[in-house]
Amino acid sequence: MSVATMRAEFINPFVSAAYKVLAKEARATVEKGCLSVRASSFTSQEVTVLIGVVGQVQGIVMYGMSERTVKSLVSAMTGEPTPVFDKLAESAIAEMGNVITGIASMELENAGYASRIAPPSVVVGRGVIISTIDLERLVIPLHTQYGDIEINVALRENLNR
Repeated sequence: MSVATMRAEFINPFVSAAYKVLAKEARATVEKGCLSVRASSFTSQEVTVLIGVVGQVQGIVMYGMSERTVKSLVSAMTGEPTPVFDKLAESAIAEMGNVITGIASMELENAGYASRIAPPSVVVGRGVIISTIDLERLVIPLHTQYGDIEINVALRENLNR
């Protein structure tokens, strides 16, 4: 499935959930950038949170950002300085992705697309190969005062259910 045929109702829940979670948990001001399509399997960010989605909608959602953005977000969420990217920062950013995806999954369910999410995984390193096989990724850049976050959505309707 190409991004051109990816339904808006699969994308919008992730954008609205990200706005809600970032505003509430990090008091972030969020602006959405220009959408793009990425067919490449390589990560473009230093830290990427991956979460699988299964059910009537299937695929993967990735939240990519710089290590500096992770540390700034975690500092804002915890109220404590985060000078290094450590296990606490990794856990906090994974949980942020988990919460955003969980809220989006509930919105998908409300729209009639029952789905479940897998536990988050964190990949550290730019240029790591994460293949979405035959799914292109729609990239939604979000700009905050803490740095930029890229939401990569590669979802399709599961017609075999």
